[in-house]
Amino acid sequence: MPISDSYHDSLIESLKDSHYAAVYLETHLEGDEYEFESELLRLAFNHVLEALGPQNLTPEQIKIQAKQLEELMQKPAPEAMNQLTSWLQALGLKLTITIAPKMPEINHENDAVSSIKITV
Repeated sequence: MPISDSYHDSLIESLKDSHYAAVYLETHLEGDEYEFESELLRLAFNHVLEALGPQNLTPEQIKIQAKQLEELMQKPAPEAMNQLTSWLQALGLKLTITIAPKMPEINHENDAVSSIKITV
């Protein structure tokens, strides 16, 4: 009988590699240049917590991180970014800003940062 892994199980296993997790989050943070998908980002952060949490945190700390993530996703951007830095640090990741390969014009209507990088 063939053995098959679910996509979710396979993804979580891959995300146990912190380098892969960093690239995964970086991809979600970049998002579409016209629209930011907060629900997909929330899901991505939860996937990384599920994968890296047991390596870096106690079960109680994982529960706290999950609660903090939900609270974080409800906050205004400046406050959320500050707390996101601490949230990522607990999983052994950090948030950095890099110059994009091609500098896009800044749309001052949205005042959005175009390139965010998460490193291990």
